[in-house]
Amino acid sequence: MVRRAMMAKQPIRGTAAWRAAALYRPRSLVLWAAPGVPEAPVLAANLAGGGFKGQLHAIGIAQPGLAPAESLAALPAAPDLAVLCLPPAEIEPAMRALAGCGCFAAIIPGAVPGLGAISARTGVRALGQGSFGLAVPAIGLNATLSHLPPLPGKLALVTQSAALARAVLDWAAAEGLGFSHVIGIGGNATLGFAAALDWLARDPGTGAVLLDLRRIRNRRAFISAARATTRTRPVVAIRAGGRAADREGVGDQVMAAALRRAGVLRVEGLEDLLAATETLARLRPRPGAVRGDRVAIVSNGRGIGQLAADALIAGGGRLAEFSPAARAALAALLPGGAEPDNPLVLGPAAGPHLAEASAMLAALPEVDAVVALHAPGPGPGEVAAEALAAAAKAGGGRAAPLLLGWLGQATAGPQRQALTAAGLAVFTSPEAAVRGALHLAEDHRNRAAAAELPPRAVLELAPDQAAVRRLFAAVRAAGRLALTEEESLGVLAAYGLPTIPGRRAAGPKEAADAAALLGFPAVLKLLSADLPHKSEVGGVRLGLTSAAAVRQAAEAMLKRVAERRPEAHIAGFLVQRQAGRALELRLRLGEDKMFGPWIGFGQGGTTADLLGDEAFDLPPLNLALARQLISRSRAAQLLAGFRDWPPANPEAVAEALVRLSQLAVDFPEIATLSVNPLFADAEGVLAADAYLVLRPAGERGELAIAPYPAELAGRFRARGGAELLVRPIRPEDAAAHGEAFRRLSAEDVRWRFFSPLKEMSPALAARLTQIDYDREMAFVAIRRPPEAPEEILGVARLIREPNSPTAEFAVVVLPEMKSQGLGRHLMQRIIDWGRAAGVGRVLGHVLADNAPMLAFMRSLGFTLRRSPEEEEVYEAVLELPEAR
Repeated sequence: MVRRAMMAKQPIRGTAAWRAAALYRPRSLVLWAAPGVPEAPVLAANLAGGGFKGQLHAIGIAQPGLAPAESLAALPAAPDLAVLCLPPAEIEPAMRALAGCGCFAAIIPGAVPGLGAISARTGVRALGQGSFGLAVPAIGLNATLSHLPPLPGKLALVTQSAALARAVLDWAAAEGLGFSHVIGIGGNATLGFAAALDWLARDPGTGAVLLDLRRIRNRRAFISAARATTRTRPVVAIRAGGRAADREGVGDQVMAAALRRAGVLRVEGLEDLLAATETLARLRPRPGAVRGDRVAIVSNGRGIGQLAADALIAGGGRLAEFSPAARAALAALLPGGAEPDNPLVLGPAAGPHLAEASAMLAALPEVDAVVALHAPGPGPGEVAAEALAAAAKAGGGRAAPLLLGWLGQATAGPQRQALTAAGLAVFTSPEAAVRGALHLAEDHRNRAAAAELPPRAVLELAPDQAAVRRLFAAVRAAGRLALTEEESLGVLAAYGLPTIPGRRAAGPKEAADAAALLGFPAVLKLLSADLPHKSEVGGVRLGLTSAAAVRQAAEAMLKRVAERRPEAHIAGFLVQRQAGRALELRLRLGEDKMFGPWIGFGQGGTTADLLGDEAFDLPPLNLALARQLISRSRAAQLLAGFRDWPPANPEAVAEALVRLSQLAVDFPEIATLSVNPLFADAEGVLAADAYLVLRPAGERGELAIAPYPAELAGRFRARGGAELLVRPIRPEDAAAHGEAFRRLSAEDVRWRFFSPLKEMSPALAARLTQIDYDREMAFVAIRRPPEAPEEILGVARLIREPNSPTAEFAVVVLPEMKSQGLGRHLMQRIIDWGRAAGVGRVLGHVLADNAPMLAFMRSLGFTLRRSPEEEEVYEAVLELPEAR
């Protein structure tokens, strides 16, 4: 039943789909301008010269090709889209007038303070303020401030910067690259990246998306829309000014982590953006089409081949290693019986052999991409270019992608143009061609990681949330936001993270007594919420071997703090038994202005800030994501063992990260948390020190990624007596989902998927189990056999359109559970979820020969009608007028 995009051919007027189509696929447009507004003449000329297939009108400005109108009331019908080139004071009255006549989409190229509030008051959603405009070349729409018309093509550009848009369009025109959309969101006051991506994700004319990121207004909507888009096409992002504004060096890395989780390829600088654009536009990779970063380099000169190899290694790629059979085949192409190597150097007179070698390399299973380099030589370069174009066309989708570095200008320039016209990815230098290959590999890694099927194992947590709530309430009642070390460690212990036992002591004598009980060597620490870095004031002493030493150290600490930080409140001391030799790590929770709460992991100790070893990700984390986070840090190599350091337990570290992530999910009032050091050895982990700070009362952190809604789990008793767990689906259910699919009858599969699927592909399993809980829900019925993995016996799901009251359902129950009431229970659960989420209409498609499902739908109150598009399909519709 859920089997296709729900974007209707002709959306119903007034719906979210209709409003999106009115903006991004308008049939009529009005330019409303005032004298003296500088953007108006440019927009008028571009609109008139674009060849728009709909109706174009102009108010307040004369332009051949635009039908003049005295006012909105004089228009023959309400326009789909308006471009407002008016002084700021006139924008709100104009938007009210647009809403009054039934137009709810606008482009605002000028500066309009408070545009978001104006949009909320009028109901008109706008691109802007400061929008570059909108171009849809396929329908001849050019409502932009561009200096030249964008060519039609498969690229979509979503930009905040007008200057960057002009640069990309100028370069693309010279390269012969075209666009499906150019969307200038400007300050994204109302319509931003999420709305644009939601449209582009379902647009069949868009092959790849380019993003110019400056400011994300709605972090969760952006991540959600980006993840939906990268499932079907590459998305490339550039962020200008991120590092310059990021003094602590965290925000830029958090953005990189957020984009990675969404499957977006982030590039550095305009040159990289253009290289990625060239690569993705020409090659249009699909998930699974690119295998990795093993690159074969072939050239007609040794020097340029070596430059490419250096660039590949520096960029983190790998030179492909040829098998003996491949070497034997390639040897025939080399002059003088030379031994094949990578780079494969054919000599300056290579000619058509460059194409032959490229085709051979592209067919090798050990090669993921081929970079072919050509420098002007004694022979005609046109021959080599024509042969390469033919070889690339013959290779089709089975071979590894081919990227060309065609060096030179006087003779090479026209040859590059011919290769570009033939649809090849062509670059002017070896380094640029290699960057293109690395972009392909990274795009593959990011999109594959975003859809990776995690192992079945789930870390089952049973935290003592009540204890943490009581502790936080006591801290606030005491007028504090910062917790002491003892309190912070107590929070970690409540979430199952092992901590080093310790005793609190009021003064030096009590500290000495506590050390005698715990044993030596001992560690002594000051307890003060005012001193997050106690070592900076001598507030930490290690290796104390006697009670007298502990007492003397405590007295010295008090004296030193009184001198250096007299305002600090001292709550006593914490005494711990000193841990044995182990690797010191640091775990952190923090807050990014754009993407919200983040998790950091890296090497710990007093020099952690100097080491610069910290990898970042966003909560929530599962074990698979935690392992990936660890692998991105240099500490991962130390966990594996190094010289005289024995290996530590990486799984215990991954579990610690998952526990920290769950703490961030459960308590969004946490502002920051640092665990340093977290000792790790072969036995596991121990938290020795922690510092936690709460947000002011009433403030909560908003996660960029919706967490797993564990609170929706419940029990169901079937008519036959079987008791099942019904809960939201999660990524770790992929294996069980595949097993349930194999237990369906052929008829059930056809009724559910509208086709005779033989096997559930990994891509489909990922799509069905890795859902965005803000956009959709799937409830699974789980049976837990003794000493066996969980089994899925039924699934019901509901997918809603972004910002739409309509959602589409699907339900399937295994044959053994039919007539047990499970299908009705799952449907009721999914309908209740939809009602709470604001869904007003539940829609499904049922094959006409599926008599049991048609009867079941009627019994649930659905209205059935023949589909207007397919005679053999019924539409089942349930209205939910009481939805929130």
